[in-house]
Amino acid sequence: MNRLLNTVYTTPTPFGTAALWWLGQMGLIVKAGNTVVCIDYYAAPEPRRQTKPPIPVEELEGMNAILGTHDHLDHIDHESWRIWAKTCPEAMFVFPAAHRNAILADGVAPQNARGLNDGESLKVGDLTIHAVAASHEFLARNPETGLYPCLQYMIEGNGVRIYHAGDTLRYEGMLPRLQGFGRIDAALLPINGRDGIRYRRNCIGNMTFQEAADLAGELGVRYVLPGHWDMFADNSADPAVFADYLNAKYPGRMACIIPEVMKPVMISGNLSENK
Repeated sequence: MNRLLNTVYTTPTPFGTAALWWLGQMGLIVKAGNTVVCIDYYAAPEPRRQTKPPIPVEELEGMNAILGTHDHLDHIDHESWRIWAKTCPEAMFVFPAAHRNAILADGVAPQNARGLNDGESLKVGDLTIHAVAASHEFLARNPETGLYPCLQYMIEGNGVRIYHAGDTLRYEGMLPRLQGFGRIDAALLPINGRDGIRYRRNCIGNMTFQEAADLAGELGVRYVLPGHWDMFADNSADPAVFADYLNAKYPGRMACIIPEVMKPVMISGNLSENK
């Protein structure tokens, strides 16, 4: 087994704890109890990347679930999902239901292809995955099917609650939806923002670092990790600026962790609020 991946599987996460490993961009491995899920891992080699995939695509194995928030290359990496359909044959592949046909075309077994829409949930091992619509840059709900193309995930179980924002802007009603889950122990938020230059080349945007910091502050997140700042030179941000703004505006309210690729982040849950 891959050395880094072996560390994931051998790291203990007793009740009330979780371990996170950042994979670059919005990629994240979450282990809680005996369940390991991988979210938005962009593993395909590509010349424009500034960082290499930490785990070679063919060496990812044993996952209980592989999640994608939306059908962009750096979030649902079809080249890699085709391989993982073989190396992780027991895994649940979780994605916005709007993209089911594309996922089945990757060779994922129909019984393992679990499309979700806003408000739906799925139990995988010790964890429950809740889907919340994302606005990247628009909600873009299909008026005929009612399906949203982009999702955020709230992942809870083993006495912890972890929020993966995918790619999103804040939109009306999003904050109370997220607050309704209860206290959030850790959140991975995109901070790369948006502008006309990127929009004109079809690079749609996310929260600015200020918007992401305010979301974390208003949610009362215990640990916050900035994401989506490292992968591409023309769509990046400075996580230190995010951390500085967060600490200036919400001093002592939460821990800001600038993640390092595959360096474990240990999370303890607030058990009284996460039951």
